[in-house]
Amino acid sequence: MLFMNKYNYNSIKNFIRKVEGLAEVLCFAIIYFQIWIAFYRDVSGENTFYGSGKFILIGIYAVLVYILFFYCDAFKFGYLKFIDALTAQWIALVIVNIITYFQISLIATHILNPLPMVLLTIIEFALCFVFVYLFTYIYHRMYVPKDMLMIYGNKKAITLKIKMEKRSDKYHISKVISAFSNREILKEEIRKHDAVVINDVPAEIRNDILKFCYGEKIRAYVVPKITDIIISGSEDINLFDTPLFLVKGNGPTLMQLAMKRLCDIILCIIALIPGLPIMLVVAIMIKLDSKGPVFFRQERITRNGNTFEILKFRSMIEGAEKDGVAHPAEDDDPRITRVGKRIRKNRIDELPQIFNILKGDMSIVGPRPERLEHYEKYSKEVPEFYYRTKVKGGLTGYAQIYGKYNTSPYDKVRLDLMYIENYSLILDLKLILMTLPTLMKRESTEGFDKVIRVEEVIHLLEEEKNGQ
Repeated sequence: MLFMNKYNYNSIKNFIRKVEGLAEVLCFAIIYFQIWIAFYRDVSGENTFYGSGKFILIGIYAVLVYILFFYCDAFKFGYLKFIDALTAQWIALVIVNIITYFQISLIATHILNPLPMVLLTIIEFALCFVFVYLFTYIYHRMYVPKDMLMIYGNKKAITLKIKMEKRSDKYHISKVISAFSNREILKEEIRKHDAVVINDVPAEIRNDILKFCYGEKIRAYVVPKITDIIISGSEDINLFDTPLFLVKGNGPTLMQLAMKRLCDIILCIIALIPGLPIMLVVAIMIKLDSKGPVFFRQERITRNGNTFEILKFRSMIEGAEKDGVAHPAEDDDPRITRVGKRIRKNRIDELPQIFNILKGDMSIVGPRPERLEHYEKYSKEVPEFYYRTKVKGGLTGYAQIYGKYNTSPYDKVRLDLMYIENYSLILDLKLILMTLPTLMKRESTEGFDKVIRVEEVIHLLEEEKNGQ
Protein backbone atom coordinates (compact mmCIF):
# COMPACT_ATOMS: atom_id res chain seq x y z
CA MET A 1 0.00 0.00 0.00
CA LEU A 2 1.40 3.38 -0.99
CA PHE A 3 2.00 5.98 1.73
CA MET A 4 -0.29 8.53 0.05
CA ASN A 5 -3.09 5.97 0.00
CA LYS A 6 -2.50 5.25 3.68
CA TYR A 7 -2.42 8.96 4.45
CA ASN A 8 -5.67 9.65 2.58
CA TYR A 9 -7.30 6.60 4.14
CA ASN A 10 -6.44 7.73 7.69
CA SER A 11 -7.49 11.32 6.95
CA ILE A 12 -10.88 10.15 5.66
CA LYS A 13 -11.31 7.84 8.64
CA ASN A 14 -10.52 10.64 11.13
CA PHE A 15 -12.84 13.04 9.30
CA ILE A 16 -15.71 10.55 9.41
CA ARG A 17 -15.21 10.01 13.16
CA LYS A 18 -15.38 13.77 13.79
CA VAL A 19 -18.57 14.06 11.72
CA GLU A 20 -20.09 11.13 13.64
CA GLY A 21 -19.33 12.77 16.98
CA LEU A 22 -20.69 16.18 15.95
CA ALA A 23 -23.83 14.59 14.48
CA GLU A 24 -24.48 12.73 17.73
CA VAL A 25 -24.01 15.86 19.86
CA LEU A 26 -26.30 17.90 17.60
CA CYS A 27 -28.98 15.19 17.72
CA PHE A 28 -28.96 15.16 21.54
CA ALA A 29 -29.13 18.97 21.65
CA ILE A 30 -32.17 19.05 19.34
CA ILE A 31 -33.97 16.38 21.37
CA TYR A 32 -33.26 18.36 24.55
CA PHE A 33 -34.76 21.48 22.94
CA GLN A 34 -37.91 19.51 22.03
CA ILE A 35 -38.24 18.38 25.66
CA TRP A 36 -37.81 22.01 26.72
CA ILE A 37 -40.54 23.15 24.34
CA ALA A 38 -42.92 20.38 25.47
CA PHE A 39 -42.42 20.63 29.24
CA TYR A 40 -40.35 23.64 30.33
CA ARG A 41 -41.22 26.39 27.84
CA ASP A 42 -42.91 28.63 30.43
CA VAL A 43 -40.47 28.22 33.34
CA SER A 44 -39.04 31.72 32.97
CA GLY A 45 -42.42 33.40 32.45
CA GLU A 46 -41.08 34.98 29.25
CA ASN A 47 -40.48 33.93 25.67
CA THR A 48 -36.73 34.24 26.19
CA PHE A 49 -35.88 31.06 24.31
CA TYR A 50 -38.13 31.43 21.25
CA GLY A 51 -36.00 33.88 19.33
CA SER A 52 -32.24 33.76 18.98
CA GLY A 53 -32.15 32.67 22.63
CA LYS A 54 -33.01 29.12 21.58
CA PHE A 55 -29.60 28.85 19.94
CA ILE A 56 -27.98 29.70 23.28
CA LEU A 57 -30.09 27.03 24.96
CA ILE A 58 -29.16 24.38 22.38
CA GLY A 59 -25.55 25.56 22.31
CA ILE A 60 -24.99 25.29 26.06
CA TYR A 61 -26.40 21.77 26.11
CA ALA A 62 -24.33 20.76 23.07
CA VAL A 63 -21.13 22.13 24.63
CA LEU A 64 -21.81 20.26 27.89
CA VAL A 65 -22.42 17.01 26.00
CA TYR A 66 -19.27 17.47 23.92
CA ILE A 67 -17.05 18.26 26.94
CA LEU A 68 -18.34 15.34 29.02
CA PHE A 69 -18.13 12.92 26.07
CA PHE A 70 -14.59 14.09 25.36
CA TYR A 71 -13.36 13.67 28.92
CA CYS A 72 -15.09 10.31 29.31
CA ASP A 73 -13.52 9.09 26.02
CA ALA A 74 -17.06 8.50 24.78
CA PHE A 75 -16.22 9.43 21.17
CA LYS A 76 -13.71 6.60 20.74
CA PHE A 77 -15.92 4.37 18.61
CA GLY A 78 -14.06 1.20 17.70
CA TYR A 79 -11.05 2.20 19.78
CA LEU A 80 -13.05 1.16 22.83
CA LYS A 81 -15.13 -1.98 22.97
CA PHE A 82 -18.82 -1.43 22.19
CA ILE A 83 -19.97 -1.81 25.81
CA ASP A 84 -17.19 0.47 27.12
CA ALA A 85 -18.04 3.27 24.67
CA LEU A 86 -21.76 2.86 25.41
CA THR A 87 -21.22 2.95 29.18
CA ALA A 88 -19.04 6.07 28.85
CA GLN A 89 -21.76 7.84 26.86
CA TRP A 90 -24.50 6.87 29.31
CA ILE A 91 -22.51 8.13 32.29
CA ALA A 92 -21.67 11.39 30.50
CA LEU A 93 -25.34 11.97 29.60
CA VAL A 94 -26.50 11.36 33.17
CA ILE A 95 -24.04 13.99 34.42
CA VAL A 96 -25.02 16.46 31.66
CA ASN A 97 -28.74 16.02 32.32
CA ILE A 98 -28.34 16.46 36.08
CA ILE A 99 -26.41 19.71 35.50
CA THR A 100 -29.00 20.83 32.95
CA TYR A 101 -31.90 20.06 35.29
CA PHE A 102 -30.42 22.30 37.98
CA GLN A 103 -29.68 24.91 35.33
CA ILE A 104 -33.32 25.18 34.19
CA SER A 105 -34.48 25.04 37.82
CA LEU A 106 -32.33 28.11 38.46
CA ILE A 107 -33.95 29.82 35.46
CA ALA A 108 -37.37 28.98 36.91
CA THR A 109 -36.25 29.98 40.46
CA HIS A 110 -37.85 26.80 41.86
CA ILE A 111 -37.41 23.02 41.69
CA LEU A 112 -39.07 21.65 38.55
CA ASN A 113 -40.62 18.29 37.78
CA PRO A 114 -37.64 16.03 36.93
CA LEU A 115 -39.66 13.44 34.96
CA PRO A 116 -39.20 15.18 31.55
CA MET A 117 -35.42 15.06 32.09
CA VAL A 118 -35.74 11.37 32.98
CA LEU A 119 -37.66 10.87 29.73
CA LEU A 120 -34.93 12.76 27.85
CA THR A 121 -32.28 10.52 29.41
CA ILE A 122 -34.16 7.33 28.43
CA ILE A 123 -34.54 8.52 24.83
CA GLU A 124 -30.86 9.46 24.67
CA PHE A 125 -29.83 6.11 26.15
CA ALA A 126 -31.70 4.32 23.36
CA LEU A 127 -30.14 6.58 20.72
CA CYS A 128 -26.69 6.03 22.23
CA PHE A 129 -27.11 2.30 21.70
CA VAL A 130 -27.98 2.86 18.04
CA PHE A 131 -25.24 5.45 17.43
CA VAL A 132 -22.46 3.52 19.15
CA TYR A 133 -23.43 0.28 17.44
CA LEU A 134 -23.57 1.98 14.02
CA PHE A 135 -20.37 4.00 14.42
CA THR A 136 -18.46 1.02 15.83
CA TYR A 137 -19.65 -1.07 12.86
CA ILE A 138 -18.50 1.62 10.41
CA TYR A 139 -15.15 1.86 12.17
CA HIS A 140 -14.50 -1.87 11.92
CA ARG A 141 -15.60 -1.93 8.29
CA MET A 142 -13.09 0.81 7.50
CA TYR A 143 -10.31 -0.26 9.83
CA VAL A 144 -8.55 -3.50 8.93
CA PRO A 145 -6.23 -4.78 11.72
CA LYS A 146 -2.71 -3.79 10.80
CA ASP A 147 -0.15 -6.39 9.79
CA MET A 148 2.30 -5.56 12.58
CA LEU A 149 5.85 -6.57 13.42
CA MET A 150 6.90 -6.71 17.07
CA ILE A 151 10.57 -5.97 17.79
CA TYR A 152 11.57 -7.02 21.30
CA GLY A 153 14.71 -6.69 23.36
CA ASN A 154 13.75 -9.00 26.22
CA LYS A 155 11.68 -12.18 26.15
CA LYS A 156 9.33 -10.77 28.79
CA ALA A 157 8.40 -8.05 26.30
CA ILE A 158 6.44 -10.62 24.28
CA THR A 159 3.68 -10.43 26.94
CA LEU A 160 2.55 -7.29 25.12
CA LYS A 161 1.68 -9.44 22.10
CA ILE A 162 -0.68 -11.50 24.26
CA LYS A 163 -2.29 -8.33 25.63
CA MET A 164 -2.71 -6.72 22.21
CA GLU A 165 -4.23 -9.87 20.71
CA LYS A 166 -7.16 -9.45 23.11
CA ARG A 167 -8.09 -6.60 20.77
CA SER A 168 -7.74 -8.55 17.54
CA ASP A 169 -10.27 -6.17 15.98
CA LYS A 170 -7.60 -3.46 16.12
CA TYR A 171 -4.19 -5.12 16.20
CA HIS A 172 -2.67 -8.08 14.45
CA ILE A 173 0.95 -8.86 15.27
CA SER A 174 1.88 -11.36 12.57
CA LYS A 175 5.54 -11.73 13.50
CA VAL A 176 8.00 -11.10 16.33
CA ILE A 177 11.72 -10.56 15.89
CA SER A 178 14.61 -9.80 18.20
CA ALA A 179 16.10 -6.32 18.13
CA PHE A 180 19.50 -8.00 18.07
CA SER A 181 18.86 -9.66 14.71
CA ASN A 182 20.97 -8.74 11.69
CA ARG A 183 20.28 -5.10 10.93
CA GLU A 184 19.54 -5.64 7.23
CA ILE A 185 17.16 -8.51 7.99
CA LEU A 186 15.46 -6.30 10.57
CA LYS A 187 14.98 -3.49 8.05
CA GLU A 188 13.64 -5.88 5.43
CA GLU A 189 11.07 -7.24 7.89
CA ILE A 190 10.00 -3.72 8.83
CA ARG A 191 9.37 -2.89 5.16
CA LYS A 192 7.08 -5.93 4.84
CA HIS A 193 4.72 -4.74 7.58
CA ASP A 194 2.24 -1.89 7.97
CA ALA A 195 3.37 -1.00 11.48
CA VAL A 196 5.99 -1.84 14.08
CA VAL A 197 5.73 -2.36 17.84
CA ILE A 198 8.99 -1.58 19.66
CA ASN A 199 9.15 -2.96 23.21
CA ASP A 200 11.99 -3.09 25.72
CA VAL A 201 14.68 -2.38 23.13
CA PRO A 202 18.03 -0.82 24.14
CA ALA A 203 18.08 2.94 23.51
CA GLU A 204 20.71 2.98 20.73
CA ILE A 205 19.04 0.23 18.70
CA ARG A 206 15.59 1.70 19.33
CA ASN A 207 16.69 5.10 18.04
CA ASP A 208 17.99 3.54 14.81
CA ILE A 209 14.74 1.60 14.32
CA LEU A 210 12.64 4.72 14.96
CA LYS A 211 14.65 6.80 12.49
CA PHE A 212 14.32 4.07 9.87
CA CYS A 213 10.53 3.80 10.41
CA TYR A 214 10.22 7.58 10.25
CA GLY A 215 12.18 7.69 6.98
CA GLU A 216 10.12 4.86 5.48
CA LYS A 217 6.82 6.41 6.68
CA ILE A 218 5.94 3.28 8.66
CA ARG A 219 3.92 3.61 11.86
CA ALA A 220 5.83 2.78 15.04
CA TYR A 221 4.20 1.96 18.39
CA VAL A 222 6.81 2.51 21.10
CA VAL A 223 6.54 1.27 24.67
CA PRO A 224 8.15 4.12 26.65
CA LYS A 225 10.92 3.66 29.13
CA ILE A 226 10.74 5.49 32.45
CA THR A 227 13.21 8.11 31.21
CA ASP A 228 10.97 8.80 28.20
CA ILE A 229 8.05 9.53 30.51
CA ILE A 230 10.19 11.80 32.69
CA ILE A 231 11.26 13.77 29.61
CA SER A 232 7.62 14.06 28.48
CA GLY A 233 6.95 16.34 31.46
CA SER A 234 10.00 18.53 30.85
CA GLU A 235 10.05 22.23 30.03
CA ASP A 236 11.27 23.54 26.66
CA ILE A 237 14.12 26.05 26.74
CA ASN A 238 14.86 27.88 23.49
CA LEU A 239 17.52 30.42 24.43
CA PHE A 240 20.19 28.99 22.15
CA ASP A 241 20.40 27.39 18.73
CA THR A 242 20.42 24.02 20.52
CA PRO A 243 17.07 23.00 22.08
CA LEU A 244 17.08 22.05 25.76
CA PHE A 245 14.64 20.06 27.90
CA LEU A 246 14.56 20.97 31.60
CA VAL A 247 13.58 18.09 33.88
CA LYS A 248 12.84 19.53 37.33
CA GLY A 249 11.87 16.27 39.02
CA ASN A 250 9.71 18.02 41.64
CA GLY A 251 6.29 16.82 40.52
CA PRO A 252 3.33 19.25 40.89
CA THR A 253 4.10 22.76 42.18
CA LEU A 254 2.99 24.02 45.61
CA MET A 255 0.20 26.04 43.99
CA GLN A 256 -0.99 22.99 42.06
CA LEU A 257 -0.93 20.90 45.24
CA ALA A 258 -2.92 23.56 47.10
CA MET A 259 -5.56 23.69 44.36
CA LYS A 260 -5.63 19.91 44.22
CA ARG A 261 -6.26 19.74 47.99
CA LEU A 262 -9.08 22.29 47.73
CA CYS A 263 -10.73 20.33 44.91
CA ASP A 264 -10.36 17.09 46.89
CA ILE A 265 -12.24 18.59 49.85
CA ILE A 266 -15.02 20.12 47.73
CA LEU A 267 -15.59 16.98 45.62
CA CYS A 268 -15.51 14.67 48.65
CA ILE A 269 -18.12 16.76 50.48
CA ILE A 270 -20.32 16.61 47.37
CA ALA A 271 -19.72 12.85 47.06
CA LEU A 272 -20.82 12.30 50.67
CA ILE A 273 -24.37 13.45 49.84
CA PRO A 274 -25.21 10.27 47.87
CA GLY A 275 -22.32 8.34 49.42
CA LEU A 276 -23.40 8.30 53.09
CA PRO A 277 -26.72 6.45 52.48
CA ILE A 278 -24.91 3.91 50.30
CA MET A 279 -22.23 3.39 52.95
CA LEU A 280 -24.89 2.93 55.64
CA VAL A 281 -26.63 0.21 53.59
CA VAL A 282 -23.31 -1.54 52.84
CA ALA A 283 -22.31 -1.41 56.52
CA ILE A 284 -25.58 -3.09 57.55
CA MET A 285 -25.17 -5.77 54.85
CA ILE A 286 -21.62 -6.55 56.00
CA LYS A 287 -22.70 -6.81 59.62
CA LEU A 288 -25.57 -9.17 58.77
CA ASP A 289 -23.49 -11.29 56.38
CA SER A 290 -20.47 -12.25 58.51
CA LYS A 291 -18.78 -11.76 61.87
CA GLY A 292 -16.23 -9.04 62.29
CA PRO A 293 -15.87 -5.27 62.00
CA VAL A 294 -17.51 -3.27 59.21
CA PHE A 295 -14.28 -1.54 58.26
CA PHE A 296 -10.91 -2.94 57.29
CA ARG A 297 -7.80 -0.92 58.12
CA GLN A 298 -4.38 -1.42 56.62
CA GLU A 299 -1.10 0.51 56.62
CA ARG A 300 -0.16 1.98 53.25
CA ILE A 301 2.61 4.13 51.76
CA THR A 302 1.85 7.63 50.48
CA ARG A 303 3.76 10.83 49.60
CA ASN A 304 7.46 10.98 50.59
CA GLY A 305 7.27 7.44 51.95
CA ASN A 306 4.93 8.39 54.81
CA THR A 307 2.48 5.79 56.06
CA PHE A 308 -1.21 5.95 56.98
CA GLU A 309 -4.10 3.60 57.69
CA ILE A 310 -6.30 3.13 54.66
CA LEU A 311 -10.00 2.60 55.34
CA LYS A 312 -12.10 0.10 53.36
CA PHE A 313 -15.26 -1.90 53.84
CA ARG A 314 -14.36 -5.41 55.00
CA SER A 315 -14.90 -7.77 52.06
CA MET A 316 -13.18 -10.87 53.48
CA ILE A 317 -13.79 -13.09 56.46
CA GLU A 318 -12.36 -11.89 59.76
CA GLY A 319 -8.70 -12.89 60.15
CA ALA A 320 -8.15 -13.48 56.42
CA GLU A 321 -4.47 -12.62 56.93
CA LYS A 322 -4.08 -13.62 60.58
CA ASP A 323 -0.60 -15.01 59.85
CA GLY A 324 0.55 -11.45 59.09
CA VAL A 325 1.59 -12.38 55.54
CA ALA A 326 0.05 -10.65 52.51
CA HIS A 327 -2.15 -13.00 50.47
CA PRO A 328 -3.38 -11.12 47.36
CA ALA A 329 -6.95 -11.94 46.43
CA GLU A 330 -7.65 -14.23 43.49
CA ASP A 331 -10.81 -14.81 41.49
CA ASP A 332 -13.26 -16.96 43.50
CA ASP A 333 -11.11 -16.53 46.63
CA PRO A 334 -12.87 -18.47 49.44
CA ARG A 335 -11.93 -15.74 51.94
CA ILE A 336 -14.18 -13.22 50.18
CA THR A 337 -17.65 -13.00 51.72
CA ARG A 338 -20.92 -12.96 49.75
CA VAL A 339 -21.32 -9.22 50.29
CA GLY A 340 -17.61 -8.79 49.66
CA LYS A 341 -17.92 -10.20 46.14
CA ARG A 342 -20.59 -7.65 45.30
CA ILE A 343 -18.87 -4.60 46.73
CA ARG A 344 -15.44 -5.53 45.30
CA LYS A 345 -16.85 -5.96 41.80
CA ASN A 346 -17.56 -2.24 41.42
CA ARG A 347 -15.09 -1.08 44.10
CA ILE A 348 -17.79 0.01 46.54
CA ASP A 349 -15.45 -1.32 49.24
CA GLU A 350 -13.23 1.70 48.49
CA LEU A 351 -15.90 4.29 49.40
CA PRO A 352 -14.74 4.86 53.02
CA GLN A 353 -11.49 6.24 51.59
CA ILE A 354 -13.41 9.49 51.12
CA PHE A 355 -12.63 10.03 54.82
CA ASN A 356 -8.92 9.33 54.16
CA ILE A 357 -9.04 12.03 51.49
CA LEU A 358 -10.81 14.55 53.75
CA LYS A 359 -8.25 13.84 56.46
CA GLY A 360 -5.43 14.56 54.01
CA ASP A 361 -3.86 11.09 53.87
CA MET A 362 -4.87 10.59 50.25
CA SER A 363 -6.05 12.46 47.17
CA ILE A 364 -8.87 11.57 44.79
CA VAL A 365 -6.41 11.11 41.92
CA GLY A 366 -2.92 9.71 42.36
CA PRO A 367 -0.88 6.50 42.38
CA ARG A 368 -2.62 3.71 44.28
CA PRO A 369 -0.97 3.53 47.76
CA GLU A 370 0.77 0.17 48.20
CA ARG A 371 1.06 -2.06 51.26
CA LEU A 372 4.39 -1.80 53.06
CA GLU A 373 5.49 -5.32 52.13
CA HIS A 374 4.53 -4.81 48.49
CA TYR A 375 6.35 -1.47 48.38
CA GLU A 376 9.54 -3.04 49.72
CA LYS A 377 9.28 -6.01 47.36
CA TYR A 378 8.54 -3.94 44.26
CA SER A 379 11.29 -1.43 45.08
CA LYS A 380 13.81 -4.28 44.94
CA GLU A 381 12.46 -5.46 41.58
CA VAL A 382 12.05 -1.94 40.16
CA PRO A 383 14.37 0.63 41.82
CA GLU A 384 12.31 3.47 40.31
CA PHE A 385 9.17 2.32 42.15
CA TYR A 386 9.65 5.01 44.80
CA TYR A 387 9.09 7.69 42.12
CA ARG A 388 5.36 7.06 42.66
CA THR A 389 5.62 8.65 46.13
CA LYS A 390 6.29 12.13 44.73
CA VAL A 391 2.56 12.77 45.23
CA LYS A 392 -0.10 11.50 47.63
CA GLY A 393 -1.65 8.12 47.01
CA GLY A 394 -5.00 8.30 45.26
CA LEU A 395 -8.37 6.63 45.05
CA THR A 396 -8.05 6.49 41.28
CA GLY A 397 -5.37 7.22 38.70
CA TYR A 398 -3.74 6.13 35.46
CA ALA A 399 -2.91 2.65 36.76
CA GLN A 400 -6.49 2.10 37.97
CA ILE A 401 -8.04 3.27 34.70
CA TYR A 402 -5.67 1.82 32.13
CA GLY A 403 -4.17 -1.00 34.18
CA LYS A 404 -5.55 -4.07 35.90
CA TYR A 405 -5.37 -5.58 39.34
CA ASN A 406 -2.43 -7.67 38.15
CA THR A 407 -0.53 -4.92 36.30
CA SER A 408 3.22 -5.41 36.78
CA PRO A 409 5.15 -3.06 39.13
CA TYR A 410 7.19 -1.66 36.22
CA ASP A 411 4.03 -0.85 34.25
CA LYS A 412 2.51 0.76 37.36
CA VAL A 413 5.54 3.05 37.59
CA ARG A 414 5.20 4.01 33.94
CA LEU A 415 1.47 4.70 34.18
CA ASP A 416 1.74 6.69 37.40
CA LEU A 417 4.72 8.70 36.15
CA MET A 418 2.67 9.71 33.10
CA TYR A 419 0.24 11.28 35.58
CA ILE A 420 2.90 12.89 37.79
CA GLU A 421 4.90 14.37 34.91
CA ASN A 422 1.86 15.71 33.07
CA TYR A 423 -0.19 16.80 36.08
CA SER A 424 -2.95 19.42 35.79
CA LEU A 425 -6.38 19.97 37.35
CA ILE A 426 -7.93 19.29 33.94
CA LEU A 427 -6.16 15.93 33.87
CA ASP A 428 -7.54 15.19 37.34
CA LEU A 429 -11.05 15.97 36.11
CA LYS A 430 -10.63 13.74 33.07
CA LEU A 431 -9.34 10.83 35.15
CA ILE A 432 -12.21 11.19 37.63
CA LEU A 433 -14.75 11.06 34.79
CA MET A 434 -12.96 8.14 33.13
CA THR A 435 -13.04 6.22 36.41
CA LEU A 436 -16.84 5.91 36.29
CA PRO A 437 -17.03 3.66 33.20
CA THR A 438 -13.91 1.82 34.40
CA LEU A 439 -15.87 0.59 37.44
CA MET A 440 -18.05 -1.43 35.07
CA LYS A 441 -15.11 -3.29 33.51
CA ARG A 442 -14.50 -6.85 34.65
CA GLU A 443 -10.80 -6.67 33.71
CA SER A 444 -10.06 -4.07 36.38
CA THR A 445 -10.78 -6.57 39.15
CA GLU A 446 -8.96 -9.61 37.83
CA GLY A 447 -6.96 -11.42 40.49
CA PHE A 448 -3.27 -12.15 40.61
CA ASP A 449 -3.98 -15.66 39.33
CA LYS A 450 -4.46 -14.11 35.86
CA VAL A 451 -0.87 -12.86 35.57
CA ILE A 452 0.81 -13.81 32.30
CA ARG A 453 3.68 -16.13 33.19
CA VAL A 454 7.14 -15.82 31.65
CA GLU A 455 7.05 -19.53 30.79
CA GLU A 456 4.06 -18.91 28.53
CA VAL A 457 5.94 -16.10 26.83
CA ILE A 458 8.99 -18.25 26.16
CA HIS A 459 6.75 -21.01 24.79
CA LEU A 460 5.09 -18.46 22.52
CA LEU A 461 8.49 -17.29 21.33
CA GLU A 462 9.53 -20.85 20.48
CA GLU A 463 6.33 -21.28 18.47
CA GLU A 464 7.11 -18.09 16.55
CA LYS A 465 10.61 -19.38 15.74
CA ASN A 466 9.32 -22.74 14.59
CA GLY A 467 6.77 -21.03 12.40
CA GLN A 468 9.40 -19.05 10.49
